[in-house]
Amino acid sequence: MTQMAGLKPKHFLWEVEDRIARVRLDRPERKNPLTFESYAEMRDTFRALVYADDVDAVVFLPNGGNFCSGGDVHDIIGPLVAMDMKQLLAFTRMTGDLVKAMLHCGKPIISAVDGVAVGAGAIITMASDMRLATPAAKTAFLFTRVGLAGCDMGACAMLPRIIGQGRASELLYTGRTMSAEEGERWGYYNRLVSAEALEDEAMALARRIVAGPTFAHGITKTQLNQEWSMSLDQAIEAEAQAQAICMQTRDFERAYKAFVAKQTPVFEGD
Repeated sequence: MTQMAGLKPKHFLWEVEDRIARVRLDRPERKNPLTFESYAEMRDTFRALVYADDVDAVVFLPNGGNFCSGGDVHDIIGPLVAMDMKQLLAFTRMTGDLVKAMLHCGKPIISAVDGVAVGAGAIITMASDMRLATPAAKTAFLFTRVGLAGCDMGACAMLPRIIGQGRASELLYTGRTMSAEEGERWGYYNRLVSAEALEDEAMALARRIVAGPTFAHGITKTQLNQEWSMSLDQAIEAEAQAQAICMQTRDFERAYKAFVAKQTPVFEGD
């Protein structure tokens, strides 16, 4: 198994404490844009999380009052204009691989959003399992505003499932900003909290998740993602198999014994 606590990324901040990884992009003077290097390093980090036995949840946090301003105009968009089709496809596949890595990392991901979360920054929040935001959060899938399609990094598949087809269509066609209030009302954000309380609220949610049966949480995440493309019969059968697997865990036995003893179960993730 992989130990992630000692990871020292070059292109973003990473900290592991109490089995929770905290991630921050680290260019606050530019509202934390992504670069070719940070995309790739983050993709590789989430791929490694599949095998990590010291991380049970991930929290994405803002830095300097903003979450992420998307791909860096100078470091990414400028060079893309000069690339040929093969190079461009390699880049777009790499950015999509970050989303795939987040979906398949086996750990619940919480995005805590303040300020700007646009372009690829909005995609990171979309690919997270849960989202908290401050009233100042501004989320935009602004790809059409730079002459591109709205179908970037899985947005046309995932966003309608979160907020509905019509609302997603409006955001993806216009590239306009979704306010924090809209995001909460539409179900994009689980709830809004003050900027001062954002990190504490996100960490409290993560601690609650980590205190639960973490092996079973990994199963839940897998089913939430895989059942998008299943029929109802297939989903029910998949969940029957998944739950039978979880019934073999010691956490299931611990919960039963705690119930009988009228105690609160202490889960250990096995």
